[in-house]
Amino acid sequence: METQARDRPRLTPKGERTRTRIVQAAARLIHQRGVASTTLDDIRSAAGVSGSQLSHYFAGKDELVQAVIDYQARTITGNQQQADLGSPEGLRAWRDTVIAQVNTSQGEGGCPLGSLAGQLAETDPQARALIASGFEQWSAAISDGLRRLHDAGHLPDGTDPDDLAVTLLAALQGGLLIAQVQRDTRPLQTAIDTLLDLARINHQDAPADGETPGSRR
Repeated sequence: METQARDRPRLTPKGERTRTRIVQAAARLIHQRGVASTTLDDIRSAAGVSGSQLSHYFAGKDELVQAVIDYQARTITGNQQQADLGSPEGLRAWRDTVIAQVNTSQGEGGCPLGSLAGQLAETDPQARALIASGFEQWSAAISDGLRRLHDAGHLPDGTDPDDLAVTLLAALQGGLLIAQVQRDTRPLQTAIDTLLDLARINHQDAPADGETPGSRR
C-alpha cells in the first residue's frame, strides 16, 4: 500500500478530504456488511463521488480495502492512546467505555479490525499483513499505558506489561466475537473483568499512609 501511495501524485487538501471521505464511507459499509457484500458502487454512492473520482484515488477494490484496514488500525490505535491506562481509574474507565460502546450496538459488526481479519486473513496475504501490523500497533498502545501502571506499582511483581497487553487484547477480541454472535456484552465484560481481577486492578485498595501502591502484594 505504501508503494502504491508513493506512485500516485501528491493530493491537494481538497483531494485528501475527498479520499478520506471515500475511505470513511467504505469503512462504515464494510463494517456493516462485510467486504464481499460491499461493492464499489455502494461505496461511491455512500461517499457521494463519481466512478471516475473513485478510480482516481483507488486502482480497485483491493487497494481501497487496504486503505480501510489502515484507517481502522489508525483510528483504534489513536483512541487507545487517548485512553488513560496508566492508572487503575483510567483503566477501569476504558473498560466501561468499551463495554458501553458494544452495548449500544449489541455487538453488531464485531471489532472493526478483528472482523476484517476473519474475512481476509486466509485469502489475501497483503491484507493479512496489514491487519497484523494494525494489531501490533494496538497492542503497543495498550503496552504504553500498562507500562506506566507497572512503573507506578499497580501491577503484581513480575508482570510483563507487553505480555499483559497481548493478553488483554486477546481477551478483548474473544469477548467482542462472542458478544457479536450472542448480541450480549456479558461475555466481553466477563473476559475483561476476570483479567483485571487477576492483574489486581478491579479491587485494589488504596495504599495506607506511608505505603507505596505495590508494597502490600
